[in-house]
Amino acid sequence: MLKRPFEPSSAIASEAVELQQVAYEFRQEVQHRQAFEAYCQWYYATAKQHQAEQAAMENDIPLFSWFWRCRA
Repeated sequence: MLKRPFEPSSAIASEAVELQQVAYEFRQEVQHRQAFEAYCQWYYATAKQHQAEQAAMENDIPLFSWFWRCRA
């Protein structure tokens, strides 16, 4: 007697495809959240650096204003 090769039922196959789709979407969500977290960390670090630079610039001598006073 000839044996047929194993053919999964359509319910098992659709469940496997559905599970694969859910796993793919989960990986995409994790990757998106990690990228967003990295962006937020970069943004906060850059903002902190800009605030420090702004504070340092406030203590600088206002050379540019001297040129504007001469024209007035």
